[in-house]
Amino acid sequence: MSNGTVHACESAGIAEITAESRLDEVAAGLGTEIVRFTRLIAAWKQRAKNDAGAADRVLLARLVCGGDQRATDLAADAFLDLSTVSRQVSSLVERGLVARRPDPEDRRGSLLTATESGRARFEQYRRQRDAELAAILEPWSPQDRADLIRLMGRLNEDMAERQHTRPDPAEDQGADVEQGEIRT
Repeated sequence: MSNGTVHACESAGIAEITAESRLDEVAAGLGTEIVRFTRLIAAWKQRAKNDAGAADRVLLARLVCGGDQRATDLAADAFLDLSTVSRQVSSLVERGLVARRPDPEDRRGSLLTATESGRARFEQYRRQRDAELAAILEPWSPQDRADLIRLMGRLNEDMAERQHTRPDPAEDQGADVEQGEIRT
C-alpha cells in the first residue's frame, strides 16, 4: 500500500485513512469495510437461521414496523419467496403471533397483522439483539457510539436516495457484479 490506496484485500490499511485522505482512498476504505460488515452480518444471520425463531423475527419485524400487509407484500418486503412466507405465516397464525383478516380493499385476499403476542415476541427479539449490540459497543466512548449511529444513518439515507435516482437495474445489460461490489 505504498501509494496510500486501500485495496479490497487490505482491511488492515483502513486505519490509515485520515481526514486528509483522497476521496478515492476513502471510498476504497469504506467499500472494504462495507464488504467486511456485510460478511459479518451474513454470519450473524446464519447463526440466527440455526435458531428456530429466525423466520419469526424477520416476518414479525416487517408486520410490527410496516403494519398490516398481504402475504405477497410481506414476502417482497422481507425479500423472501412467497411460498416460504406462506408456510411461515401459517405457523405464526397457528401459534397466535399473527392474525389474518379480510382485506377491506379486496375481500378475496387477507391482511396479516401481528397480534399482541406477536408484538411481545418481536420486542423480546429486539431486546436480545440490542443486548448483543450493547455488549459490542460497551467499550466504545459515548461520542463514538453517537457518531456511529449518526453516520450510519446518514450513509443509509444517502444510499437510499441514490437507489431512487439510479436507473433501473433491470436495464443493466447483464453486467457482471464483482465480488464485494455493492449494487443498490
